[in-house]
Amino acid sequence: MIKANIEHYQNYISGFTITGHADAGEYGQDIVCSAVSVLSISTVNGLQEVAGIDIEVESDDKNGGYLSVKVPVIKDSKQSIQADAILRTFENGLKDITARYSKYITLNEVSSKQAKTKNIL
Repeated sequence: MIKANIEHYQNYISGFTITGHADAGEYGQDIVCSAVSVLSISTVNGLQEVAGIDIEVESDDKNGGYLSVKVPVIKDSKQSIQADAILRTFENGLKDITARYSKYITLNEVSSKQAKTKNIL
């Protein structure tokens, strides 16, 4: 099962972590895993290449099944708006996948009560 956690601080998404495998089909045929992978990789690429944000990314490239993204403090208003749009689109996509394939993926929203060094403000 894929476990996705989306971190929120105030009204912003400050990061996310995805672990596990969907096991909804054979390797290369698993549409749930493919959907989550494409959505998360597109989000990372969008934050880095479109919004120009230097995010903190950790992944298990050897085994797969793990991705952690932390968004730094963003002071530029244009970058903040872009990051928010990209991250909310990611969140909506995961909610849609979870609603349809809840047997293979869980989604948790985690609220931070204080800003960390690597959060959007």
